[in-house]
Amino acid sequence: MKKYIILFLMLPFFVFSQKMVSKEVMEVKKFQEELNAEYLNAKETPLRGDNFTNFKGHPFFPFDLKYRVTANFTKTKDAKPFDLPTSSGKTKSYKEYGKATFTLEGKSYTLTLYQSLDLIKQKKYKDYLFLPFRDLTNEKETYGGGKYMDLTIPKGNTIVLDFNKSYQPFCAYNAYDYNCPIVPEENKLPVEIRAGVMYEDIYHH
Repeated sequence: MKKYIILFLMLPFFVFSQKMVSKEVMEVKKFQEELNAEYLNAKETPLRGDNFTNFKGHPFFPFDLKYRVTANFTKTKDAKPFDLPTSSGKTKSYKEYGKATFTLEGKSYTLTLYQSLDLIKQKKYKDYLFLPFRDLTNEKETYGGGKYMDLTIPKGNTIVLDFNKSYQPFCAYNAYDYNCPIVPEENKLPVEIRAGVMYEDIYHH
């Protein structure tokens, strides 16, 4: 009888957990659908020629909850603007906004988040944060130049990093028309992040 009572008491926890996971899965599914729609839209896609004609959708790593982490967030004080090199050899103006420290499989990592000084001039991007990073999947299952993640300024001292929503830069698919920020050395992770968009090495880059 005691066993059944314990199971009964734990049931709400399982239901609650399932709802949480479902919400997170749906968020990632929405991200994937919107990204595919963008690349299938002739007015928005970075793809050209046969790459656009043959595109059916992105390959994605399976959703993995361990790659959705809550990081401690520390805002950078008195950050100065700097020029971030891009894939074309030009630079773009950015400012360090803060650092996110998280734990993955028992080890601690820190990534730096940036603000584009051009984008924040637009009202819809005033809270936008840019997270470029590299990891040990690059040049194997993901683009060699690294991946990006879009975030918004957190209201507190934590920020959720969902690597399931990470994606390749436009220049991974079209290096002729786009120049993409190069991942800073400080954002190179010595671990595999098997989440987000995978990369098929069939594009001109």
